[in-house]
Amino acid sequence: MSFTEQLRHDAKPIFQAIFNHPFVKGIGEGDLPKEAVAHYVKADAEYLHAFMNVYGIAISKCTDQEDIAFFKENIEFVLDSEIHPHHNLCTYINTPYEDLQGYPLPPTADHYIKHMKTHAHEGSLGQILAVLLPCPWTYLEIGDYLMEHVQPTPDHPFYEWITFYVNDEIRSTTNQLRTKLDSWAETASPREKKSMKDAFIKSCQLEWAFWEMAYRQETWPTSAIKEVTHHV
Repeated sequence: MSFTEQLRHDAKPIFQAIFNHPFVKGIGEGDLPKEAVAHYVKADAEYLHAFMNVYGIAISKCTDQEDIAFFKENIEFVLDSEIHPHHNLCTYINTPYEDLQGYPLPPTADHYIKHMKTHAHEGSLGQILAVLLPCPWTYLEIGDYLMEHVQPTPDHPFYEWITFYVNDEIRSTTNQLRTKLDSWAETASPREKKSMKDAFIKSCQLEWAFWEMAYRQETWPTSAIKEVTHHV
C-alpha cells in the first residue's frame, strides 16, 4: 500500500461523512437552501485565493522545473476554471458571482486557510503536498459519488458543478499530487511522515467542516461577544 493509499484508508470515515453531509446530498438532490449556497460561495472564493497562495509558496520550495511547472499550471487552472462551478451555484441562487466576493471568512474557513499556510511556510514540500491534497481529492470523489448515485442529466440544477469535478483536469491534478507525495514519502523520516499524515487528516476534517460551515451559515459570535461585554 502506497503512502497516499494508506492516507485514504485512514481517512475513509471522513470521506464517507462528506458524502453523507446534507449539503453534498443537497447538491445531488438539486435542492439546497439558497442562503447556504451563498455562504459557501463567499467563503470558497476567498479559500481559492489562499489555495493559489499556497501553490506559490510551494514553487518557492521546489528544486526542479517539473515541479515548478506543475504548481504554476495549477495556479492557472484555479484562476481560469474553478470559477465555473461557482457560476453554476450563483445561477441557482440568481445572484451575480461578483456580489459574493470580498466577504470576511467564517471561522472554519479562516481556520482551514491558516492551517494550510502554516504548513506551507513552516513545513517541507511534502507537507505542502499533504495539506493541499484533500481539497481536489475529496471533490473528485464527491463528483464520482454523485455521478454514480444521481446520474445527473443536463437539466439537473447542479449538472455543471457535478460534471466539473469529474473532469480530466481534476483527476489529473489529484493523481499528480498523490504521485508527488508518494515519491516524497519514500525518503521522508518517520517524523516527517507523521507530520504529513497529520496535515492530510486535518485537511480532510476541515473539508467536512467547510460543508458544515456553509450549511449552518456559520458566522463569528459577534452578537454573543457584544452581549457578554454589555454585562461586564
